Order: sequence, then structure tokens, then C-alpha cells
Amino acid sequence: MNPLLLCSATTLAERIKSRRATSVEVVEAHIAQVRKVNPHINAVVEDRFEQARAEARAADERVTSSKGSGLPPLHGVPCSVKESFGLVGMRNTGGLYDHRNVIADKDATAVARVRAAGAIPIGTTNVSELCMWMESDNCIYGRTGNPYDPSRTAGGSSGGEAAITGAAGAPFGLGSDIGGSIRLPAFFNGVFGHKCTGGLVPNTGQFPIAHGHALHYMTTGPICRRADDLMPLLRILAGPDDADGIVWPDALRDPAQVDLARVDVLVVRGNGVIPVSADMLEAQTRAARALQQAGARVREVVIPGLKHSLPIWAAGMHTAEGPTFCERMGSGKAINPFAELGRWTLRRSRHTLPAIGLGILEVLMDKLPGLESASTAAGVELKAELDHTLKPFTVILYPTYPTSAPRHYRPILPPVYGMYTAVFNAMELPVTQVPIGQDRNGIPLGVQVVGPRGRDFLPIAVARHLERACGGWHPPRLAR
Repeated sequence: MNPLLLCSATTLAERIKSRRATSVEVVEAHIAQVRKVNPHINAVVEDRFEQARAEARAADERVTSSKGSGLPPLHGVPCSVKESFGLVGMRNTGGLYDHRNVIADKDATAVARVRAAGAIPIGTTNVSELCMWMESDNCIYGRTGNPYDPSRTAGGSSGGEAAITGAAGAPFGLGSDIGGSIRLPAFFNGVFGHKCTGGLVPNTGQFPIAHGHALHYMTTGPICRRADDLMPLLRILAGPDDADGIVWPDALRDPAQVDLARVDVLVVRGNGVIPVSADMLEAQTRAARALQQAGARVREVVIPGLKHSLPIWAAGMHTAEGPTFCERMGSGKAINPFAELGRWTLRRSRHTLPAIGLGILEVLMDKLPGLESASTAAGVELKAELDHTLKPFTVILYPTYPTSAPRHYRPILPPVYGMYTAVFNAMELPVTQVPIGQDRNGIPLGVQVVGPRGRDFLPIAVARHLERACGGWHPPRLAR
């Protein structure tokens, strides 16, 4: 492989600024990699290669004129962008067929911030329909495959983003997460992803976007191949804009300053509902052992309230303000999901089966107000329990998913598996997804590191150590 494809974004920026590499060389290397891998995985759905080349030439000219000083932190570094983020001149459909011709006329806040930091977007990446499923598949772009095995899911809704990062086509990208949409794809594709504390990074300029309290369930954050990029990217993204976001003063502290001997690590083996595979448990054990060897205090605990993860998250989403999911599917006019299911069986629907199923679930929730009330109360209790458990230097190691990446279509059969990630959106806690080796089939394994609210630096610090101890990202054979 071209060694530029193995570097972190911050390393690439340093090389460009010091003239040990040019932005043109770095951008061209990643464009070539996208062209190599994308026919196999369908991750990048629209490219801007020519614009990126022009921006790279301009970046190199600026290095020459400035002699490498005063340049922004990501100067000349390529990246990818999830298609649901506004990126000027590019389609911004959110995977909804009715929006197939929508072109962004303004950059989303997160996109504007990474571009102001010097990054150069080379393309947009695939999503699930309306960004609400763990398979990146829709009726505009089709399905994304996993670079470690294209017959397996790349996850969703940031599946294209994590797949192209895992395939070495981008050093980092922008994702969003309302139920696991950064962490699941990062896990399935063997890279790092961070779901920030609720409200730390603005979601402005995305389609679809949450409303009300769900706007803090939804978080924008980085997906990257190297853990050292997580905090620099989060610092670039964080802070309110005119429409969204709040300030968490402790969130952006330096993770390099964390002494692991001060850290308590709580190992939680599962939620008590869906059992976790032996491979996933072994990866969690390996991570715990690595932290213990570094001086952390490690113990295994049970958190009973996690067994209510699915109804807690579903109730929180259902009570949020804004259009219903069925209204979103119908571009403002609610569809009848049962009728749409009939059209789907006749191959006449422009919606995916998971989206139709979520519409049906929404209708059923309307019929069960008692369940919603009880689940909301359970959520309040779990949040209080986690706030009490997560002391300032405490993290939880928790499975990201019960198994490594399943084959396509399989996630719809046990949809509750995604609750291993979604519950932490409802809790508004920061979570870093960390790759921890591979299973016997060469498919990535990993673990979630959950931190206290407003202290994002802590799970990122743990992720940095686990990368060194357990190996981090390993490029798939497809990428080599």
C-alpha cells in the first residue's frame, strides 16, 4: 500500500506543512484508493475529485507562500462526508428517494468547520434511508458492502463513511449518530468513531435532522482510522453555532494527560436480553486486560437498567418534537406504512423494508401509550444510575453489537441488537468505538468505551491506549 494511506490525518497535515509530502500527492493517493475499492463496496456515492485536485493545488501554493507557518490544522488533508450533511454542490438526499434531486447550496456546520480547518472533501458516502437503520441501503444509491467481506453489512447510517475509511480511501470522515450510526459502522469496518456528549457538536445543516430533546440524542462526530485524530477533530467540530449546540467545558481536555492509574474501568458483559458472542466477549476481555496492565482498576459489574434499552430509546424518540417518521418518508405527508408494505412485496415501493418497518413500529407506539410512559420512567432511572456510576474518571467497557458484522439482510431479523449502542444516545453520554482485533474470519471486533457526560476526553484517552496495546485499525485485504 501507499504509505500515505496508513497515516493519521494529523500526520498527513504535518507532512504537508513541512513539505515532506504535497497535498496533491496525498489527495491523489486517496482518490486512487477510492477508485480501487469503491466498485466492490459502493461506499462513495458522489465524488468531487476535480474540485479536490484544484483545492489541493491551492493548498500546496499556500504552503509555499507561507513557508509552512500559520496554516490550519488539517491543511491539505482529504476527507469524506456522509451524504446527509450539506456539502455545497453535492446531493443531499438522506437516502430518501423523493429527495433524489436535492442539491446542497450551503455547507453543514460540521462540514464548514473541517473545511475551514483545511480539509478537502473528496466525495460523499452512502447512508440508510432517512439515516434510521443499521444497513446503508436506499433506493437511490443501493447498498454498501463491508471492505473486510462485501457480503456483510457496513452498518448504518454512516456505513459508507466507515467503509471508505476502513478501506483506506479517506483518513477521516464526518458521521452522525442517533442510535449507533457512528459506532456501529466504525465497529463493523474496523475503525474508530466517537459519539460525543449530547449537544457538544451542532447538527445544523443535515437532512434529516432531529428536533426537541432528540436533537441531543443525535450527535455529529468523527470516524477515523487512527485514534490520535479523534480529539483534534472533535475540537474542530465542537461548540455552538447560531442554531444548535451547547458548551461542555471539560469535554475537550487533553487525553494524553490522563493517567490510567486514576481510571476505574467497569466491564459490563451485556444488557441481560441479547447474549453476546464468545468472540466479542474475548475482545472485551483483551481490552480490559490491557487497561489493567496499564494501571487501571478493572472490575466486572451488572447494570440491570440496561435490559430496558430498546423501550427507553424508542420512547424517547417517539416523544420528540418535529415530523413523525412516516411524515418524513412521505416528504411531509404521512405514508401508510402497512399499505407501503404491500407495495414493497409487489416491488412497487420506493422505500426500503427497514424504513417501512420503523414506520409500522411508530404507528404501534401510538397505540401503546402506557408502554411509552413506563419506558420514559425507566429511562429517567437508568440515567440517574449511570450518572451515579460514572464518576469523573470512570469508564464502562460495553459490547458494540452482539456479534461481528453480520451478512446483508440479517440485522432486520433481530433488530433489537442495535440497542447496545442506542441506549447511550438516550443517556447523552460520550462513547468511543475502538477496534480490538478480528474474529476467525478476519472480520473486525471491537468495544465501546463509555464515559461520564461532558468528559469526552476520557473515553478517547482509553481508546488511544487500546490502539497501542491491541493494534487498532488493520487494512482489509481488499485495500492492499
